[in-house]
Amino acid sequence: MTITQYRSQWQGPELRAAARHLGRRRFLTLTAAAAALAFAVDLPAAGAAAAATLDAARIDVFPFTLGVASGDPLPDSVVLWTRLAPAPYQPDGGLPAQPVDVDWEMALDESFAVPVAKGTETAHPEFHHTVHAEVRGLDAGRVYYYRFRTGTWLSPTGRTRTAPAADAVAPALTFAAVSCQAYTDGYFTAHRHLSEDDVDLVFHLGDYIYEYAVDAAGGARKYTDRTLPALFDHETGTLDDYRLRYALYRTDADLQAAHAMHPFVVTWDDHETENNYAGSIPENAVPPDQFLIRRAAAYRAYWENQPLRMPQLPVGPDARLYRRLFWGRLAQFDVLDTRQYRSDQAYGDGKHIPGPESEDPARTMTGAAQEAWLLDGWKTSTARWNVVPQQVCFSQRKMDLNAVAEVSMDAWDGYPASRRRVLDGAKAAGVENLMVLSGDVHVAYAFDIKDDFDDPASRTLGTEIVATSIASGQNGTEKPSNWTTYTTANPHLKFYDGRRGYVTVSLTDARARADFKTVPYVTTPGAPISTAASFVTEAGAPGLRRV
Repeated sequence: MTITQYRSQWQGPELRAAARHLGRRRFLTLTAAAAALAFAVDLPAAGAAAAATLDAARIDVFPFTLGVASGDPLPDSVVLWTRLAPAPYQPDGGLPAQPVDVDWEMALDESFAVPVAKGTETAHPEFHHTVHAEVRGLDAGRVYYYRFRTGTWLSPTGRTRTAPAADAVAPALTFAAVSCQAYTDGYFTAHRHLSEDDVDLVFHLGDYIYEYAVDAAGGARKYTDRTLPALFDHETGTLDDYRLRYALYRTDADLQAAHAMHPFVVTWDDHETENNYAGSIPENAVPPDQFLIRRAAAYRAYWENQPLRMPQLPVGPDARLYRRLFWGRLAQFDVLDTRQYRSDQAYGDGKHIPGPESEDPARTMTGAAQEAWLLDGWKTSTARWNVVPQQVCFSQRKMDLNAVAEVSMDAWDGYPASRRRVLDGAKAAGVENLMVLSGDVHVAYAFDIKDDFDDPASRTLGTEIVATSIASGQNGTEKPSNWTTYTTANPHLKFYDGRRGYVTVSLTDARARADFKTVPYVTTPGAPISTAASFVTEAGAPGLRRV
């Protein structure tokens, strides 16, 4: 999709007609919500209407303050990202509302002695001077180095890689899974360690930013060497708010280091918009049509600040974030969105025993279209491993020892019919090596996915690896107060650790290995990292074994 095609989606006759009638309506309809944002926020103009391009030589302050990133690697392509922001904590980023030309280049070596590709992208003010360069024509399965240039300024160098060819028998793959990085809860030390880890790519499973206020001291970071501007000290709600929050997070040096060293594949959870929203239904008593305007702002800022391709560019409050990637014939990754299309949480959200409301077969976590896409993709999959990066805990997680235990209404436990359809689809498709990646809960789990979670002797259908948080929850502890209850109530739960960190997964044709890596603290910088536990599951014989 080009900018022109995107503009036509926003500015079609239906949206123009809706916009003309907004003033006569007390509440917006869902269609009008999209129109409202479309006409409240400019899009890159074309022809005579376009603003004159800014002479980059006039930029007199270093503009690459938010670093560089890459993502969504294909066999012949990768997305390169940066943003021009000489003053990142200002709403305009320190630039006038004019487009700026940004050059990019790629090479086989860090010194750029062997260049392989170059080009120029326009950083549009309407997209907050972000750059998404979809570089094509690259060799499969190769490491590349990249950088950007505008005027006299040169960006930091990034390192990325392409996926193996579609029919390649890739011998191995190592990826990391991360989630939940509340700035106010501590330092992103785990990202610094991740930048030094030997992984091929990183899956970010959501809660990249949090909407909550950030005080002058950065919350639990307790800054003494800086004072954050007051514009961060309120909950995000507008497009400017969300853009500024990404600017705050992306000025973190540890996060920048991880992005510079590895390509990321990202998906959102709730806090990129609002805590525990479900589809068009907000957490608080706000009309859904009004909430969709907030969601549209959040989705747009998300796309602007992530290494995503044009098909993921939002149209109003909607964005097609679910997508499929491959690593040769070794792995198929079906990246899900479990927020945008889900039914509202049952029983008012929170913890609750299962009941008619949560067990309604019409309820969905993914929406019908995404569910069909997932199951159809499994039917045609030839990959050794079928991996599902998504947001919330997939396996059953009883929270007490009662005969009928409470479970989370926000996780898949609150949508059991939806989970049943997914598992039945995996069985029908003959998926032998299923792995689900999850985040959200600020702890590390390792689950055997059972055909019947209430019967420990039932067939094991796959593995769920839950990545703990980067910072959310502050320092954490190895064995939280509910550790004994959870491990007793859930015999399919093979590992539980409450510290911060991330997980790496290594895949070969024969087995998968998960290494859970933790840091002892995040409220002060510089924590060391260690491996808390390692597990393997054999191809064709699912079931976790500690090693």
